[in-house]
Amino acid sequence: MLVLLEATGEPPPGIDAVPRSAELVTVRDDATFADAVDAADVVFAWDARRRWLERLGDAPRLRWLQAASDGVDHMLVPSLVARTDVVVTNARGIFEAPIAEWVLGAILAMVTGLHRSIADQAARRWTVGRRTQRLDGTHLLVVGPGPIGRETAARARALGMTVGAVGRTARLDPVLGDVVGREGVRDALARADVVLDALPLTPETRGMFDADAFGAMRLGARFLNVGRGETVVEAALVDALRSGHLGGAALDVFETEPLPTGSPLWSLPNVIVSPHISGDVEGYEEQTVALFLDNLDRFIRGEPLRNLVDVRAGFGIGDAAPR
Repeated sequence: MLVLLEATGEPPPGIDAVPRSAELVTVRDDATFADAVDAADVVFAWDARRRWLERLGDAPRLRWLQAASDGVDHMLVPSLVARTDVVVTNARGIFEAPIAEWVLGAILAMVTGLHRSIADQAARRWTVGRRTQRLDGTHLLVVGPGPIGRETAARARALGMTVGAVGRTARLDPVLGDVVGREGVRDALARADVVLDALPLTPETRGMFDADAFGAMRLGARFLNVGRGETVVEAALVDALRSGHLGGAALDVFETEPLPTGSPLWSLPNVIVSPHISGDVEGYEEQTVALFLDNLDRFIRGEPLRNLVDVRAGFGIGDAAPR
């Protein structure tokens, strides 16, 4: 079993609790990886360097790859996608609720102006005459109706919002209700006061939020992204914010990370910038390791693994059989 780490990073907390029947090899450098990869049955990608992932596609004994994140776009290199004998699993179930709470916090900050009050406080500026808005009665559109979208929808409804959703295909979701397919996205955007991008990054979703998408949104609507930065054309988002067509944005992911210091998103007054930490709740590392160890026990016993990933679709499918 290989655990892939950063060169100077700490081992995952609790990883030493692996069963005695599993030989644990900690990988921090290319030499160790090269020596161990051909014998690896299992890889826990705590930190996944692309060159290592590409080499895993040729690892003769590899049967299971566990991601330490919910999103897996960075891991699905062509050589791994082509393997039919390797199961990929993710960290589904750990990050959804914290991210949903971040989303609601960001929405509340924007409608109440709390983020502007914090900036005024830092500048020792007493601003009067500013009005807040009510969240009750507004409409949230979730684009990417997976676990994050469902968790967010439940919390949004508790605050008086109505919820709609856009997915790959039209369907009825037990939490989100009627999900419209991609063909209905423009009409759905036009009805929304708040749009949440919770999309995985796939060839179909790359650049989905472009100038046309932002133009379809109603005047003053707000946009949040907790999916992947490359699902958004950032230049088009900046234009929509500068023109006033969008009323604001809260962003946890970006086209380039860390966000370059020259990005206009830093200085736009109607933007909240978060450094890709919306799901990093206290204790998430321990929870992720516990999930891996549970799956490792299942793997050793020959039982089905939790949190399967459809590698061809590019996202997790939970405990369903892979398509």
